[in-house]
Amino acid sequence: MKDTARDARLLRTFATLADTLVDDYDVVELLQFLVDACRDILNMTAAVILLEDGHGGLELVVSTSEAGRLVEIMQLAAQAGPCIQSYRTGTAVSVPSIVDVPAEWTSFRDSALDQGFGSAEAIPLRLREQTIGTLNLLRSETGTLSEADSIAATAFADVATIGILHERTLRESEVLSQQLQLALNTRIVIEQAKGVVSYTNDVPIDEAFDLIRSYARSHQLSLSDVAARLVRRELHLDPQT
Repeated sequence: MKDTARDARLLRTFATLADTLVDDYDVVELLQFLVDACRDILNMTAAVILLEDGHGGLELVVSTSEAGRLVEIMQLAAQAGPCIQSYRTGTAVSVPSIVDVPAEWTSFRDSALDQGFGSAEAIPLRLREQTIGTLNLLRSETGTLSEADSIAATAFADVATIGILHERTLRESEVLSQQLQLALNTRIVIEQAKGVVSYTNDVPIDEAFDLIRSYARSHQLSLSDVAARLVRRELHLDPQT
C-alpha cells in the first residue's frame, strides 16, 4: 500500500472511530472494527485484543482470525508471552523473531510457530497508570514495526482504551469493572453464536462470524443483539441470503 493511500485510509479509519464514539455503540463491535483495521492497514497477519478479567489475568475479547486466537489462548494458559509481559509492565513489547523468545515463553513460541507466525507486538491499553488489557499484533514475517506503524498501533490501542472507558461515564472503578465484564460476557455470547452458525450452516468458524457481522450491519443491529438472538434460536442465518 503506497504511503499516501495508507495515510488516507488511516485518517478515514480514525474518523470512523471518532464518529462511533460520539454516539451509542457496541463496545465489542468497535473493538472488532479496530483489530480488523490494524490487520489491514498495518499489514498484520492477525490482531487480537485482550482485557483484564478482574482477577489479575487476561481474556480474549476480539480477534481477526482463529489462528491468532489459538496463540493468545496458549499465552493465557501458560501465563507467559508478550501480551502478559506488556499487561504486567504497562509497556510495549516487541518480538522481532518468535524463534528467539526467552525460555519461559516456550509454549507461546511453539504455538505461534505452528500457526505460521514469525514476529509479534504487544501494546498496552492504558488509562493513566492503569493497564486494562493489550493490543496484540502478529505477523508471518520476522522484524519490527516501522516508526510510523508503531505510532499508528499505539494510537489504535489508545482508541480501544477510550472506547472501553469513555471518560464521561467511567469515572469510578466500579463502573470500569462493569464495562470490562460486559465486554467479556458479550464475547462469550458471540463465541456461542459463532458455534451455532458454524454447526447449522456447516461452515468454518471464521465464515460463521462473517455471516453474523454481515447480518448485523445489513439490518443495522448491534453484533451482541444478533448473537444473543442466535443463541436463543430466535434467528437463523442463511449464507445464501
